[in-house]
Amino acid sequence: MKNSKDKKDINLRELTADELKARFEESKDKLFHLKFGHKTTPLKNPLEIRSLRRQIARILTIMKGRK
Repeated sequence: MKNSKDKKDINLRELTADELKARFEESKDKLFHLKFGHKTTPLKNPLEIRSLRRQIARILTIMKGRK
């Protein structure tokens, strides 16, 4: 049985280059706002920052693998 990380990876690999780039930009903006908000008021789930960083890394890995 596959875990959720494998499913996320498969879903990202099915996206086109433009969709990956859009998802990357969206994730980067969300990470910026989460970090900024976390400095002023604590987040309910600070692990969200970690998971978003890892998602960005997965996207970049897939994008560089296609070049």
